[in-house]
Amino acid sequence: MRIPKIMLLALLAFTAAAGEAQNTGGIDAEMLGRLRDSYKYTAQDKALRNALAGTDIQKLAANADVSAEVDGYFSHRVPTKGITDQQSSGRCWLFSGMNVLRAKMMAEHDLPECEFSQVYCFFYDQLEKANLFLQGVIDTRNRPMDDKMVEWLFKNPLSDGGQFTGVSDIIGKYGLVPREVMNETYSANNTACIAFLIKLKLREYGLQLRKLPAKTKASVIEAKKAEMLTTVYRMLALAFGEPPTEFTWTRKDAKGNPVETKTYTPKSFYDEYIGDDLTGDYVMLMNDPSRPYYKLYEIDYDRHMYDGYNWTYINLPVEDIKAMAIASIKDSTAMYFSCDVAKCLDSKKGTLDLRNYDYESLMGTTFGMDKKQRIQTFASGSSHAMTLVAVNLDAEGKPDKWLLENSWGAASGYKGHLVMTDEWFDEYMFRLVVEKKYVPQNILDILSQKPTLLPAWDPMFAEDE
Repeated sequence: MRIPKIMLLALLAFTAAAGEAQNTGGIDAEMLGRLRDSYKYTAQDKALRNALAGTDIQKLAANADVSAEVDGYFSHRVPTKGITDQQSSGRCWLFSGMNVLRAKMMAEHDLPECEFSQVYCFFYDQLEKANLFLQGVIDTRNRPMDDKMVEWLFKNPLSDGGQFTGVSDIIGKYGLVPREVMNETYSANNTACIAFLIKLKLREYGLQLRKLPAKTKASVIEAKKAEMLTTVYRMLALAFGEPPTEFTWTRKDAKGNPVETKTYTPKSFYDEYIGDDLTGDYVMLMNDPSRPYYKLYEIDYDRHMYDGYNWTYINLPVEDIKAMAIASIKDSTAMYFSCDVAKCLDSKKGTLDLRNYDYESLMGTTFGMDKKQRIQTFASGSSHAMTLVAVNLDAEGKPDKWLLENSWGAASGYKGHLVMTDEWFDEYMFRLVVEKKYVPQNILDILSQKPTLLPAWDPMFAEDE
C-alpha cells in the first residue's frame, strides 16, 4: 500500500519532533561541544591534573596556613583517664555513653581507673534489636511487602549503630559489668560478619512470620518468635560469650590498693556505683536548623528495645546547646556528643577545623551551602558519637575550642582525642545529651509538649557509628 505524500511528510515531521522531545533534558552534541570548549586546560589545570592523578585530593587540599601544632590547653576540663577503642565496629554510641558513666564513677568513688564491658551491653543490644525486628514484623504482617514500614523493617533488621536511648534502655534493664568480667572478642571488635549472618537469619524468620495464617493465635505467634530468638541468642553467645548473671569484683583505692571485694549482679553493680536514672535524668538536645527550634520531636520506632523508648529530643539553636555544655563541663560532668565527624577532619593531628582543607582553591569553585541546606540535600548528618570533656573559654568567656574523647584508640588523633574549633561545632554538631540539672527551666518545659512524630526512615536520623 502506497502512503500519500502528505501523510508521509506528516509522519516524518512527527517522528523528528518525537525524537527531539525525547532528547530534551539530556546532554546533546551541541551541549557537549560547549562543555568541551569551556575547559581550556591551562598550564595550571595541567599541573593540577598531574598532581591529582596520583595523590589523594585531601592531601593536596591540606591548608598550609593552619598550624601543624595542636594546642592541648583547655580552661575547663572534666577529669578522665584511659582511651577506649571500638575498632572495626559501629559501637561509638555505646562507647561514648559508657565513657560518660565511667568518668562519673571514677570521680565519685576516687578510683584510679575504670572501664566497663562494652561487649556485655552489646550482646543484649543485639538480642533486643532482633526482638524489636521480629515483633515489628508481627505487628505489620497484614500489610503488603511494599508498605513503607514493612520495607524499612526488612532493610534494617539489625545494626551495631545506635544512640543514647540505647545506652539508657540497655543499661537500665541489664546493668553493667567491669570490662575484666566480660572481655572483648574478635567478633565484637569486627562486627560485619556476625551482623551479616544474624540479619540474614532475621529476614528469613521475618518471612516465616508473615506466612503464618491470619487467624493464628497471639500465643502461638509469641512462642514462634521465642523459638527464633533462641537461635539468635546462641549465635550471639558463640560470637561474644554469654553474659554473666553474677560476678565478684574488687574495688581499689586511688593508689591501686584493694579496698573491698564483693559479689554483684550487673544491676546491683550499676546501682551501687552509678545509680543514675538514665531515662529520667538526661535529655537529648539537637541542632537541626531545617526544623523549627524550641520544639519536641520523637522518631517513630527509633529505639533499641521493643519495650524501650523512642528517641525523643528538643531542637534548639546551637548557642543554647553550648551554654548547657559549658555548665556541665564546669561541673566536671562529661556528655554524650554526636556529629558529622568526617567533615574537615585531620585524623593525623586530631583536629576538626573548617580551615583544615581548602578544596575551593584546589578545584577553582566554591561550596556555599549552609548547615540547613546541607541537611536538606542529604550532604550532612550525624555519623559518630564521642564524649565531650573540655572547653576553652577566652577572656570574654566565649568558647573558642572544645575537646572530644574518642573511641578510636589511644594512638589516634590527638592522644586519642579530637580538638574541635567552635566554628566547627556550629556547622557539624548535631546531638548532645546533658543531665537535666544543667538545663534551664524554660527548656525543660518543652518536654511537656506533645512531640512531633517523625518517621523511622527520616534520613536525618541515621544511627551514630
